[in-house]
Amino acid sequence: MARGSPQRRDLRGAPRRASHHLITVRAARPSDLRHLAGVEEEADGASASPAPSGGERADQPGHLLVASSAGEVVGFAHVVLLPDGHGVRAHLEQLSVLPQHGRRGTGARLVAAAAAEARWSGFDRLSLCTYRDLPWNAPFYARLGFEVVEPTGVLAELRERERALGLDEAGERVVMELALGRR
Repeated sequence: MARGSPQRRDLRGAPRRASHHLITVRAARPSDLRHLAGVEEEADGASASPAPSGGERADQPGHLLVASSAGEVVGFAHVVLLPDGHGVRAHLEQLSVLPQHGRRGTGARLVAAAAAEARWSGFDRLSLCTYRDLPWNAPFYARLGFEVVEPTGVLAELRERERALGLDEAGERVVMELALGRR
């Protein structure tokens, strides 16, 4: 009987699902920008207002990363720089992954790349606002090392703007931060 290579298993010991295409995470290119609003709208489902265009996102200070598979943009992470008192903070403004590419680690890879980019840019923390109880929101970020914090400064102002927009009507929102260790 011929011996084949051992089947790959995930951390729990279950066989890994085969991936048809490799996911690449990289800085967004100008040609990627036209796809971002569609990715966000499909990932978030129907919303009251249209998603910002990729151009609008690229015009903001910060960084924009995309996940691509076979040349197609399947997700993105947008980190904005928020003035906060005497300094600036890195804030994960948006993370979106197309539903058909979800639950495969793409979102976690985008968050890890966003955190690394923020760390290399000199930031010691990465913040975000999200829903407390949705599994793909606060529980997802907690698994990646984010912790719920009491919002102060620009983050408190951001939460007030979210409340005014009615985001809290869909569930309790929290501010989370990830400590970015130096390497």
